[in-house]
Amino acid sequence: MDADLIDKLMRLAALRLEAQERELLKDNLQKIVHLIDTMQSADTDAVEPLDHPLDGVQPLRPDRVSEVVDRNRFQETAPEVRDGLYLVPRVVE
Repeated sequence: MDADLIDKLMRLAALRLEAQERELLKDNLQKIVHLIDTMQSADTDAVEPLDHPLDGVQPLRPDRVSEVVDRNRFQETAPEVRDGLYLVPRVVE
């Protein structure tokens, strides 16, 4: 990781850092790159790919009607209805 790369990253991220902060950033980025290299070197040939990191199953409730929607009853309590549609105040002029 050289000074040119740090300058480019700072420019892309719109950062302004003092010299001490630049060195700290450089050290942290080198640690991150080292960690990624370590993870990529792990042998994963025998590992089966996962759809999701957890094997848990989401229990689903039975799909049955629990309440009947009575549109006419709802429209009776609405402030304004025209031709079966709810009218709302204009938002954009």
